[in-house]
Amino acid sequence: MLVRFIPACLSVSQKPLSLNSLSKHIALSKYKRGIRRCCLKRPQILPSTSGDAGGLRVFVLSDLHTDYAENMKFVKSMSTVRHKKDVLLVAGDVAETYENFVLTMSLLKDGFEHVFYVPGNHDLWCRDGQDNDDSLEKLNKLLDACRGLGVETNPMVIDGLGIIPLFSWYHESFDREKDITGFYIPSLEMACKDFHACKWPGELSNGDTSLALYFDAINENNLNEIKEIQRTCSHIITFSHFVPRQELCPEKRMLFYPKLPKIIGSDYLEVRIRSIHGIQGSASACHVFGHTHFCWDAVVHGIRYVQAPLAYPRERKRRMNGGENWLPFCIYINGKFADTLSPCYWSDYYSANQRTPHNTKLAPWVARFYNQT
Repeated sequence: MLVRFIPACLSVSQKPLSLNSLSKHIALSKYKRGIRRCCLKRPQILPSTSGDAGGLRVFVLSDLHTDYAENMKFVKSMSTVRHKKDVLLVAGDVAETYENFVLTMSLLKDGFEHVFYVPGNHDLWCRDGQDNDDSLEKLNKLLDACRGLGVETNPMVIDGLGIIPLFSWYHESFDREKDITGFYIPSLEMACKDFHACKWPGELSNGDTSLALYFDAINENNLNEIKEIQRTCSHIITFSHFVPRQELCPEKRMLFYPKLPKIIGSDYLEVRIRSIHGIQGSASACHVFGHTHFCWDAVVHGIRYVQAPLAYPRERKRRMNGGENWLPFCIYINGKFADTLSPCYWSDYYSANQRTPHNTKLAPWVARFYNQT
């Protein structure tokens, strides 16, 4: 995720769906009003036992941004440790350039037996002379690269665990909390580079729900595999780059860019997640996401939501994410979900404090950046 004011499944080679195939997905939007929004509760999650050394382990990591030399150095260092039989879920924003993307995924595949990936917004940027007509062409190019490297982008069962990558994109109507007023806050087009760095065919736009619907429709290709996972697996991990619920982001008054919630998530994604894990969720349900660079670990309506970002070097230097020694985070070991992720400043904060989105008074550390109207 890159906002200028913040210090801060598709078979490979298969063309994405056309918009004509999306009409049935529009009906999903009627369910979004039924998704309850509540204060996050974080019940105790029991730690896993170490068990047999040969048991399956699943690690998660998002927002690698290896166009930064420091981040590429971290990935190279991580790849020297051989994770025999281990799985790594990469929740998007690997690199902007194709060359760094391929190098990063190659290094990760050298270190882990299984690597899964979903695209983030930075991965689909087309600028600086990159040889892509548009972001959809680049998407297919990245997926082709994944196939060549043995990186998975489709659902799979490994040792009885179901792993489901979910394609997604954000839409502005995802944000339904009260806006901050009385300050000069830059527009989305000014603050978010996606509006200029991504290039879409004429029928797709960041300005409406078309992209969110388009990417959600890609998941329809894997419905049979998903149903088989639901039927046979006692534990299921889904993962996406974008955010499925607004409660998984701090309130606007806390954010250096208060309009951030308009460019982070998708209601269609949450509907998709609930169609897999169940409306009420279960103790065997987990969803991993990325994009906002906030460490997160919380249970909402029966599903555990986790974000474990590498983020930008400057963010780690300020210890916003607790450094990097804890990454990648092991989310699953020997048939059980692992203990809670740490550090998790904001999700820990909301486990103890009620969310109050009606409060639009900017936090002091935010207000000093903006002039009043």
